[in-house]
Formats: sequence, structure tokens, C-alpha cells
Amino acid sequence: MTADAENTPRTPPVPARPTVALRKVQSAPAVDVETSAPGDWGRVDDNGVVSVREGEQWRVVGEYPDGTPAEALAYFERKYADLAGEVALLEARHRGGGAPAADLRSTAATIREKTVGAAAVGDLQSLVTRLDALTAELEEAAVAESAAAREAVDAAIAERTALVERVEALAARDLGSVQWKQTTAELNDLFAQWQEQQQNGPRLPKSVAQKLWKRFRDARATLDRARREFYAELDDVHKAARARKTTLIERAEALAPRGEDGIGTYRDLLDAWKNAGRAGKKADDALWARFKAAGDVLYGARADRESAEVEASREKIEARQALLEEARPIVDEHDIAKARQALTAIQRRWDEIGRIFPRDKERALDDELRKIEQNVRGREDVDWKRNNPETKARANDMSRQLNDAIAKLEQELADAEASGDARAIAQAAEALEARKAWLKVVGG
Repeated sequence: MTADAENTPRTPPVPARPTVALRKVQSAPAVDVETSAPGDWGRVDDNGVVSVREGEQWRVVGEYPDGTPAEALAYFERKYADLAGEVALLEARHRGGGAPAADLRSTAATIREKTVGAAAVGDLQSLVTRLDALTAELEEAAVAESAAAREAVDAAIAERTALVERVEALAARDLGSVQWKQTTAELNDLFAQWQEQQQNGPRLPKSVAQKLWKRFRDARATLDRARREFYAELDDVHKAARARKTTLIERAEALAPRGEDGIGTYRDLLDAWKNAGRAGKKADDALWARFKAAGDVLYGARADRESAEVEASREKIEARQALLEEARPIVDEHDIAKARQALTAIQRRWDEIGRIFPRDKERALDDELRKIEQNVRGREDVDWKRNNPETKARANDMSRQLNDAIAKLEQELADAEASGDARAIAQAAEALEARKAWLKVVGG
């Protein structure tokens, strides 16, 4: 059996007896523990009774009969060192600021209760003094913490109330015109903020928390119910649209045997498709892929036919290009009749070649020949106007009138010159020059 087990302090205290040993006690060494000032804190009598000095009085703390006085004092000094360590640790926790002051205050009260009248040897009064000073500080800190806690709770109530009001505002809108994708994302964000505040924010009074949650939950339930109704109705709309589009697809696929001749009917089906409504993005994409594939079959038949026609048009293009080269000298032919005869022969051979594909190539060749045709036609119009009997008759009549006017004006000019009338001379000369200019125009 160990000495500590055998020498457990015995109570009640025994009467004071003559001491057989007296020693100066030092505070037991410990990390971060303030040591007591040197002094005579303990003594052991010849029966192993250990006492601690408290002021001018000695108090028996226990017996250690089977050990030496040094061992007896060391045992009770360790008890003191344990208490001093608890006090120092509590002071460090207070300085560190990590623990609530109210909890530390409760711990200080417990340690003080253990320290007063403790079965230990050391400056117990200094520990009590330190605990009393620390308790006073903790009282003030606890008041400040309580005020801060109340402020934090008030702020948390305000934040949660704001969340509730935002959710209620969402639920108060016209739910028939809500953009549900955006609204659902906003609602989820508000709920995530609520959970964050509930998990990491200060604890609210139960009655307030329940009232706010009820408001939040009711508004959220209103939105959830309206959203479910919207998507249920939308699902019915999508089902009807899918049925209509499926029917259009079947009719479009049935056109495949008609090939290019089915394109007109396919376009009518395409107009109906545009008015068939939405069937949901995924369904619409799949349905459109089928409908388009049915159309591709028809347009593919046209593309094959046009490709064959283009291949067959190569020789026709070369033939018309050769005719263009043959037709270009016609614009330099002075004899209009010969030019028209040559052009007519080329036009006949041009038409005999037949249609050319692609059409833009045919239009380009036709435009080149048309320029030559316009040149010949323009020259014919000028020649016809020049040789038209009616035109000639009108021109001859005008020439005759102008010649008569010129003769008359020449006589007037001569008379004016003879009279020396400068004004009459100028007027007659001006009129004479004008008539001569007109005569040149009409070819007289």
C-alpha cells in the first residue's frame, strides 16, 4: 500500500500539540502557477498532524502519521498547488476571452468554495483574494456579455423578420404570372439564409422563433402549392402539344414516298407545327428532330434532282457561252436588218438548248444575251423614228415653216439695219439665230 493511501488526512481535527518539526514551505512548482511568497505556511507535530497558517491562527488540515514531516508537508503542498493551478487556469481562460463570463464566474465560485477551508498547505488567502478579484471582473464581463447577447438576439430577430417579409412578399404577388424558375431560386436562397441563421446565429426566444417560422412556413407553403398547380397545368399543356406534334410527325413521315412532290404538304405541316404549342424543352427537341428528319428526306430528294440537273447542264452552259461569243459582234453591225436577222437566229438556237441549272447561272447567261438584244432594239427604235413617214412629214412641215420664218426675219433684219434702229436689229438677229438652231434640230 502506498504512503499516500495509508496517510489519507483524518478528520475531525485533533487538538494542537507541540510540534516536532517546523519548516518553511514553498509553493509547489507548476507551469503557469503563481508561487506564494516565502513564509511559514505549514507545520507537522510529532504525531503527523499537519496544520496550515491562516493569518495568526493555525488550522489542522489532516494527519500523515507514517511519513516524515517533509513528506507530510509535501503531500498537502501538492493539494495547494492543484488549487493554485485551477485559479491560474481560470485567470488564463478569462484573459483569453474564449469562454462566457457567466460560465467562468460559476467555475470561480466552485473553486473558491473548495479553497476556503481546504485541506492544503499554502497561501490559501491569496488564492481567495485572487478569486474574489476575478469574480468581480467576471461580474462586469457577464453584464456586458448579457447586453451584447440581447443585442445579438434583437439583430437576429430583425434579420429573420426581414427574411419572413421577403417570403411573404413573394407569396403576395400574382402567382398566375410568376416566373417560377426565378422565384424558386429566390425562395431556396431565402430558406438557405434562414437555416444559416438558425444554425449559426444566437438562439431566439422560443415564442418569437415559433411565430416567425410559422409565417415563413405558411408563405413558403403558399408558393409551393401554387408552383405545383402551375406545373401540373403545364404538364397537361405539354401532353396535348406532344400529342399534336406526334400526329404531325406521322403525317410528315408518310410523305417520304412522294419525294420532292411532298414538300408543299410538308410546308403546310410546318405551319401547323409552329402553332402546336410547347411540349417541354427535352420533348420538343426530340420531336423536332423527328419532324425535321422527315422533311430532310423530301428536301434531300430535291437536292438529288437538282444535283443531277446541274451535272446535265454542263454541256448546255458551254453551248450558250459559245452562242454569246457568236452574238457579241452583232453590236458592231451597221446594217440593222442584218443585225436583227443574226440575233433572231441566235435566239432560236438559244431556246433550243433548254433550261439550265443552277438557275443563277442561267440568269447570268440570259443577262449577257439581253444586253445584246437591248442594243439591237435601241438601234431599231432610232432607225424607225428616223424613217417613219409620219415623222418625216411632220419634220418637213416644220422645216418649211422655219424656212419661211427665217426668210421673214432676214428681211426684218435688213430693214432694221437700213433704218439704223439698234434695238430692232438686236431683236431680229436673236430671233433669226433661234430659228436657224431649230431648223438644224429638225434636219431642214
